[in-house]
Amino acid sequence: MKLTPIGKIFLEHAITALNAIDYAVKQVEEYLDPEKGSIKIGFPTSLASYVLPTVISAFKKEYPDVSFHLRQGSYRYLIEAVKNRELNLAFLGPVPKKDETIDSMILFNENICALLPANHRLAKRDKIHLDELRHDHFVLFPEGYILHKVVVDACKSAGFSPIATSVGEDMDALKGLVAAGIGVTLLPESSFYDSTPRLTIKMKIDNPNITRNVGIIYPTNRELAPSEQVFIKFVQTFFSRLNQFQ
Repeated sequence: MKLTPIGKIFLEHAITALNAIDYAVKQVEEYLDPEKGSIKIGFPTSLASYVLPTVISAFKKEYPDVSFHLRQGSYRYLIEAVKNRELNLAFLGPVPKKDETIDSMILFNENICALLPANHRLAKRDKIHLDELRHDHFVLFPEGYILHKVVVDACKSAGFSPIATSVGEDMDALKGLVAAGIGVTLLPESSFYDSTPRLTIKMKIDNPNITRNVGIIYPTNRELAPSEQVFIKFVQTFFSRLNQFQ
């Protein structure tokens, strides 16, 4: 069955209306008990292994009756999903700028590090200049992923364009390619909190100093539900305390 152009327009408005009704019902229920809500949260692959599980685990200890629906997605998808109410909020790094339809809150800043094969010629160094990798093969996220842009922009700021020879669509794939000696890559420091993969070396980049911010986004065109307000306030306090010990 194929929809006509008019049918497609009707379907889009119908989905929007149903989402609005679901949201209204959710708000009524949550105003009666804000600690028993449900939150739909989006996140990118770069925050999946440590940041998101850590903060949700801490939140659930204090608010065990709040449930979560989690969805991983690309940078652009997460922004659009928050705008059209498919998601209530999303974690992103970096947070988008100059978008009047979403609000954002920066939670922390982190360094971007190089990941090298263990037998790399620079592996025994404490730190490197990024331009020392200008002749290396890079493994990258696909074009359209924000971390692809982060790597390309960083290399260009160091005076070269990366030689991209392989692509991986998630963090584990990239780490595996580096471990296999296929190439080098640049990744956020938080992606190493659980561990650095075997047969690889995490390397600090001394020049240029590459960083990104990580934050949370939510829409401007609706009032936040009580459970969302509780969660955002908790997250802000959680990372504020962590940053004091950095």
